[in-house]
Amino acid sequence: MASAFFFDAEALSEPSVPALDACALCAKPLGRDSDIFMYRGDTPFCSEECRHEQMQLDAIHARQAARSAARRPQQYSARADPESSRHHESRKVSVAT
Repeated sequence: MASAFFFDAEALSEPSVPALDACALCAKPLGRDSDIFMYRGDTPFCSEECRHEQMQLDAIHARQAARSAARRPQQYSARADPESSRHHESRKVSVAT
């Protein structure tokens, strides 16, 4: 017996937007009978070349982000200054019941 329950994840007011209509890099339309090259699970590409180019762009962006993170001063590092440790002391407080 088939289940009578059905879940539609699409909002009623929004038109249907198929996820595999076009290449994520060059926007070339993807045909139903053509090969689709996927990257990161849900990103479609029309060719191995487009997928590879996106992989290279992602690697470049990751390296740039790592470099910029390394250049930022360490704001939250532990300080050797004894004055800074006063703000982190624990105290017992009695609570009236």
